[in-house]
Amino acid sequence: MRLLWLVGSLALALLIAVLTLQVPAPAGVGAPVAAFSAGRAMADVREIARRPHPVGSADHARVQAVLLQRMAALGLQTSTQTGALSPAAVRRLEREGGSVAGVELTNLIGVLPGQDPRLPAVALMAHYDTVPDSAGAADDSAGVAAILEAVRAIRARGPADRTLVVILTDGEELNLDGARAFWGGHPLRDRIGAVVNLEARGGGGRAMMFETGRGNAETISLFARAGARATGGVSSNSLAVFVYEAMPNGTDFTIPKDRGVQGINLAFIGRPEQYHAPVSTPGALDQGSVQHIGSQALETADALLRAPALPAATANLVYADLFGRVVVGHAPIMGWGLLGLAFLGLGLAVWRARSHAGLTFADAGRGAVDGLWFLSTGLVLTQLVRLLAGPLSGRAESADAYYTLLARLPWMEAGAALTVLAVALALFGGRTRLDRRIVAGVIAIAAVAAVILGGLNPIVIGAAVIAAGLSLFPGLAARSTWGGWTGLIGLILILAAAAQALAPEAAFLFVWTGLLAAVAAALAAFLDPGLARPGSLAPAAVAAALGAGWIMAQAHTVFLGIGMDMPGVLVLLGLLVLMLIRPLSPEQGLARPLLVAAAAALILGASLSVAAQVTEPMIAASTA
Repeated sequence: MRLLWLVGSLALALLIAVLTLQVPAPAGVGAPVAAFSAGRAMADVREIARRPHPVGSADHARVQAVLLQRMAALGLQTSTQTGALSPAAVRRLEREGGSVAGVELTNLIGVLPGQDPRLPAVALMAHYDTVPDSAGAADDSAGVAAILEAVRAIRARGPADRTLVVILTDGEELNLDGARAFWGGHPLRDRIGAVVNLEARGGGGRAMMFETGRGNAETISLFARAGARATGGVSSNSLAVFVYEAMPNGTDFTIPKDRGVQGINLAFIGRPEQYHAPVSTPGALDQGSVQHIGSQALETADALLRAPALPAATANLVYADLFGRVVVGHAPIMGWGLLGLAFLGLGLAVWRARSHAGLTFADAGRGAVDGLWFLSTGLVLTQLVRLLAGPLSGRAESADAYYTLLARLPWMEAGAALTVLAVALALFGGRTRLDRRIVAGVIAIAAVAAVILGGLNPIVIGAAVIAAGLSLFPGLAARSTWGGWTGLIGLILILAAAAQALAPEAAFLFVWTGLLAAVAAALAAFLDPGLARPGSLAPAAVAAALGAGWIMAQAHTVFLGIGMDMPGVLVLLGLLVLMLIRPLSPEQGLARPLLVAAAAALILGASLSVAAQVTEPMIAASTA
């Protein structure tokens, strides 16, 4: 019976995740005049992205002229801003074989005056230059075209009190030079109180709002209300904002953000093989992605233009979208309250299971150890499987090698996901049924191979020591369903408390899922402490379907963002799924088939990673 609950819950979770990750259908050219239409925007994408148009090229000048004409036709007061290239930009142009003689950047500015020029203005920003080898249909012709279509729709909705400033920057691909020039001294700079920036690192997928100004509570509140009107809803969470803040990457939005300007940064990162690649053509671009990013940009910019007051910097909000449809959030301090509720639910479940099902604290502790074994073993194996697809990006020999690794990213994700599945199946099948010395030896060999392929990694080495050590002591494995379940919940809540103390914006993944699992455990304990009646597993099955579906959707986006260098992030998210499905683990009679399935999943995952090197071969480093 539990096997049926498990399979049904995971199937439903996978369906929820797939539906969550779908892009909306693109609106055609006949869409209402006040709505965003990818069909209308694609006309501009096709014109802009005929050929590559890097700074200084003939096509760069062609695109300038086209855009200035389009901006004027939309009723914008147009102007240009020229400036010198930065030393870093000059060096990059020279490395790419281009001439820097007489080359300067040119920002394109358009102004749609508001009814009250005293109010702070709102800016829509994207860059129109490309790298030399790509027509840039996604990066960033899609963003530029989406802005033009958004301006048209805003005008169709009637006059707004605030002024709209369109900033089409130049030189972003070199050193963010256009943004530096505008925010460094343009006369309009100090009039702008909020920015909506559009970017891309790929050619498809849902557009995610991944960066805000600092102190974003009011910005997120407005974005959540506006996003509810966007086609396809919104994808965003405070973890993405937190992680991007810590990363060395930058976009045009980085410049006004550092000046204290509020706003949002939108991008889609699916179809990564199109990033800075010759295949980034209008025909290859996902029009659903254009619809999603453009609709969010339109609704957010329109809400800002008509807001009585623009968002101010206050505190950062802890928030996330639920299934791409609605944004929920709370103040960071409230995380402690939710944690308290989760510990209360866990306590009730433990009390009921101890008195009616024979649960012991020792067995709950062993359940937590199972979680540590899953986490540490998974970290070692996913690192090795990932490295079978090629080096980490930090060890890539050239930019061309990095773009090849991006093209292999879907293979890497499939390989890592199957590896996580393999470790979970091994845990369900009874990790102690295998010879402990063989398990410890396999983990040690995998760690050595990962170090040889990827270099010294203290996290992987430490995880290998823990995983091998725990494998040598089979008596530390949980002996009951309640022990395994409550132990995992306790482990997650401990991790949640640590995250809440160190980085509350990132803690919601642990806090929210831990609370969901604790409530499900408490309900199940009061319905049937023995977990024998079919209906007693219903709370766990519902929690598993909803919670695991939500986590799976998050995992895909997270892996696209950072999985190339940190594949172990899937293991951490897999631990959350494991916590939710643990009470549905099958009967012991299925141990052998589960262990065989675990071995098969691991072999298939490794094979897919190796196959990535064949399907996307590494080209020779450019000598330009």
